[in-house]
Amino acid sequence: MNSAATTPRSKSSRFRPGDRRLKRRKSRVSTKGLYIRAIRDTFIKLSPQSAIKNPIMFLVWLGTIITLVATIYPPIFGPVTQKNSQLFNGLVTITLFLTVLFANFAEALAQGRGKAQADALRSTRTETSAKKIVVDGTITEIPSTTLKTGDTVYVVAGDIIPADGEVILGVASVDESAITGESAPVLKESGSDVASSVTGGTRIISDELIIRITTDPGKGFIDRMIDLVEGAERTKTPNEMALTILLAVLTLVFLFVVTTLPAFAYYVNSPINITVLIALLVALIPTTIGGLLNAIGIAGMDRVAQFNIIATSGRAVEASGDINTLILDKTGTITLGNRLAEAFIPINGHSMAEIANIALAASIFDDTPEGKSIVRLAEKFGAKFDIDRKQAQGVEFSAKTRMSGTNLPGGYEARKGAVGAIKSFVRSRHGKETPELDTAYEEVSHHGGTPLAVCLNNEIYGVIYLKDIVKPGIHERFDQLRRMGVRTVMLTGDNRITAAVIAREAGVDEFIAEATPEDKITVIKREQAEGKLVAMTGDGTNDAPALAQANVGVAMNTGTQAAKEAANMVDLDSDPTKLIDIVSIGKQLLITRGALTTFSFANDIAKYFAILPVIFVAANLESLNFMKLNSANSAVLSALIYNALIIPFLIPLALKGVKFRPLSANQLLQRNILIYGFGGVITPFIAIKLIDVLITFVGLT
Repeated sequence: MNSAATTPRSKSSRFRPGDRRLKRRKSRVSTKGLYIRAIRDTFIKLSPQSAIKNPIMFLVWLGTIITLVATIYPPIFGPVTQKNSQLFNGLVTITLFLTVLFANFAEALAQGRGKAQADALRSTRTETSAKKIVVDGTITEIPSTTLKTGDTVYVVAGDIIPADGEVILGVASVDESAITGESAPVLKESGSDVASSVTGGTRIISDELIIRITTDPGKGFIDRMIDLVEGAERTKTPNEMALTILLAVLTLVFLFVVTTLPAFAYYVNSPINITVLIALLVALIPTTIGGLLNAIGIAGMDRVAQFNIIATSGRAVEASGDINTLILDKTGTITLGNRLAEAFIPINGHSMAEIANIALAASIFDDTPEGKSIVRLAEKFGAKFDIDRKQAQGVEFSAKTRMSGTNLPGGYEARKGAVGAIKSFVRSRHGKETPELDTAYEEVSHHGGTPLAVCLNNEIYGVIYLKDIVKPGIHERFDQLRRMGVRTVMLTGDNRITAAVIAREAGVDEFIAEATPEDKITVIKREQAEGKLVAMTGDGTNDAPALAQANVGVAMNTGTQAAKEAANMVDLDSDPTKLIDIVSIGKQLLITRGALTTFSFANDIAKYFAILPVIFVAANLESLNFMKLNSANSAVLSALIYNALIIPFLIPLALKGVKFRPLSANQLLQRNILIYGFGGVITPFIAIKLIDVLITFVGLT
């Protein structure tokens, strides 16, 4: 970009690169700082407004208040019938209070990790000056916070890009490490479907750009990231809401059961005081999963963020765990990326030099890596483009024509593209097809390459062999998905023979050859009509409808603003294979929630057998006290202490997640029941007995 020719006039002094540099501070929150913040937030969550958001823990919170009153004045709820009632009530109060604190701490710790990431992002959102281009072409420096959608700004090397936008003029390198963590600069240029989008807060490190702003103040990409990673916009997912309702219903059932116990106790002459009733209720309701449920959901979002992926909601993360079908582009996802010209195959009696010359002419305006590789290969064979470029006109590739090329002086048309498209082009110019073209086409296709035919007007000169390489390890990853019941569909613009070779090598379940952008949304709707959940990746504006239609749409950070807005996840690294990792994270979230729910319900069985027999001692139910607990008070305290302590013990598992294994739904269910169901029954029996022995030895009861 010629600075002298294109730079607008400035009312003020000429801007010098480097005058205003962003002083970014990498926020490094230590583990100690994270725990201090979580402890502070734990006590903040004790307020009634916060506590009532979790029905189960709110019941424990109310129980703590009631037992505290009973501790201060034991006769308030009736005559005192047991010794040391004040000490017992106090111990129960402390244990219930710790149960609430541990549940709050689990949620606060999960939220704290998101807030730490938000602080690091917030430090990149430093206000800068923006050089706004006004109507007459002059530049006015204004605060970046006053920019709005549609404004045009000018940035040069050393500037901070003031807001999200699209490059409308120029080519430059941009440092995006502030949001991606990747130090290598990214090339941004106008007219590119996937390299014209820029993000506010990133730095331009070479050349200069003119950018059209696409977001209003406070609504940029980094602003949305901050809100999302710190949980400001987190809403409960459908599964989470369903489980919350189930837990609330079970809690009401147990509440009804416990409130009817005094009548039975009176009938068998074994009165129960209010403290024991509350302790019994807390021990029986699913406090473990109730205390960890929010932490599991928040941690799922955090695990996605650790993969450098921003999810617009927990709903998207959870949906990825239920995905049945993955729709993947071949290029850049299954294969290594840019196809490169490997060889020319001349036909119809033409020489290698002739096809090289025509291929060069057809590619001279093609700035894609593929087009540039054709130019380089042609130049190796001595091809030259001696025509003044101003006298030629580039013809861009389109999904409809499936070819590109150059209109040359004298009415000559050089074209390259899909073999079928070039055949149609030649026929329209009254040219003839030859069997040699089909032979060359099949030869390239059977090698897994992509054949492009080359023609000049109505004469076909040969075929270009574009080489495509399947990514290492991709076959094994598709095998894992298959074992999880996830079906993979590859979309490619290649012909069926080439697509079949790549599909077989990669191990996908289905492929669609010669696909157009419209085919993506067609496939998604077809799968959804069969009751399946679909995920896909995309980066271009033409991918936006399909990304919006998919249950999980992942847009590349290098993609257009339209793609990012349509998707419900954005990959900051722009790696399409992350879609496979996202499915794994989503399944891990569901597995973790299911495992801890199973463990929590199984715990209740043991606590039930620990408490009920000993509180009905007057009814001669001592024979059911097979755990040989010392007394009713020690049994209640032991069960409550275990109930409180198991929450912090499970916090690491809730935050890290159950180790993911590529198993089917039935296999996962069997594994959960075996490990977390059986383990959830056995663990409390052992722990409660040990706690009973300890508190009896200490003399607390």
